[in-house]
Amino acid sequence: MTAPADDPAVRYFDAIAAALNGLGIFMRDDRSPLYRHGIVAKVVAEYIARLEASFACWRNRLGFVDSFRISRAESGFPVFQNLLELENDRRQAGQRLANLPAPDDLRGEMADFILRHKEFPAALQKSMAERLYLEDVKDGDIFGPFTLAKTVKVSVNPKTNRPFYLVHWASFDGTANLPLIYMATVEDSSEAMIRQLVGEDGKLSEKVDIPLPVDGLLNPELAHRFDDFTEKNSAYTLSPATIAGNLDKDFATLHPKQLRRVVLGPFYSAGITEHNSAVSEVLSKVRKAENAWLLTWTVQEIYSKAEKPGRKGLFSSEKSTEEFHIDTDDLEAARQGVSSYEKHALIPHEAYQALYAAGEAQKIFLGYKVHILSKGQVISDV
Repeated sequence: MTAPADDPAVRYFDAIAAALNGLGIFMRDDRSPLYRHGIVAKVVAEYIARLEASFACWRNRLGFVDSFRISRAESGFPVFQNLLELENDRRQAGQRLANLPAPDDLRGEMADFILRHKEFPAALQKSMAERLYLEDVKDGDIFGPFTLAKTVKVSVNPKTNRPFYLVHWASFDGTANLPLIYMATVEDSSEAMIRQLVGEDGKLSEKVDIPLPVDGLLNPELAHRFDDFTEKNSAYTLSPATIAGNLDKDFATLHPKQLRRVVLGPFYSAGITEHNSAVSEVLSKVRKAENAWLLTWTVQEIYSKAEKPGRKGLFSSEKSTEEFHIDTDDLEAARQGVSSYEKHALIPHEAYQALYAAGEAQKIFLGYKVHILSKGQVISDV
C-alpha cells in the first residue's frame, strides 16, 4: 500500500530525490565550475550518492515507522536523530533480518491472507517493508553522522620535496542539520614518509604501489590521530580557517595547504519547508509538485599563502606554521573565515520561471551562481 501523491512525505522525498539527482548531473557535467577540479566534483558526487542512498532508506522506513522529522524552519534536511537511527539500524540489520521471515515466505503469507480474509494484510506489509529497508541499509553506503577520511591522491611538492595528500571526509552537523563535505591538501614532513614516498628525482617514488583510495590518512603513524581530529573538528560552527589552523597546530609534521568545505543546503520544498516566506509562496504556485523545490550549497576555501619556518633551539623549539589567506576586503569572506567562497543554487526550470515572473528571482539569487535543471540537463550562468 503506497501513500497518495499529495502526502507531504511523498512530496518531500520526491523533491529531495529530484534535487540530489540534479546535483549529481551538475557534478558530472564537464561544464560545471567544480569540474575544472575534476577530483573535487568526483568526491562531492560520491557523497551525493551516499545521501541518495540514505533518503531511499528513510523512504522505505516509512513503510513500517510513522515518524520522520525534517528541519522545516532552517536547513530543510532531516534532523540529526534520523541519521543516528539509520546508523543504529545499519549495525543491527543482520540480527533483525534473521528474526524476520524470508521474502518468499512473506509473499506467500500475504497472498494467503488476502484470499482468506478478503482484505489487505497491513501487518505483513509492514514486515515486508522492514525487511526491504534492512537489506538496503545493511548493503548500502549511506551518509552517516560522520564518514572517516580517505586519501584519494598522493604527489610530491617539488618546492619542499615533501609528499602531499588529498584527503576527504564528511559529517552531518547535528545542530544545523546540514551535510558537510571536507577536502584537504596536506603536506607531510615526516622523515619516514619522505624516505618512503619521494624518489631521488624529487618525484613520487615508482617503487611504492599505492592502491588509491586508501582508508584514512596515508601516514599510518598519524592515521588514528587524524581520524580523531577530523571527527572533533568538523562542526559547522567552526570556520574553515579555524579547522585548518587547528590541524596546523595539532600535528608537528602535517602542513595543511588548502581546506575546502562544501555545505549542502538549505533545501526549500513547497508546502514542506518554511524558512523563506518569499520562496515558499512562489514555489507553492508551481504546477508540478516535483518541480517545486530549490537546493542551495556553498563552497568555502581557505589556503596557505606562506609557511613560516620553524625554529630549533637548545631549550625550546617551534614548528613551522602556515599563514592562511583571508580576504579582509570581502566582509563575507572574513565572516566565514575563508580565502574565497561560492554560493550556488539549483532549481527546476518551471520553479525558476515562477520566481522570475513574480519578480523575486533577482532578489533571492543575489550573490548566487544559478543552475537550472531542465529536461535532465543543467544550464548554468543564467
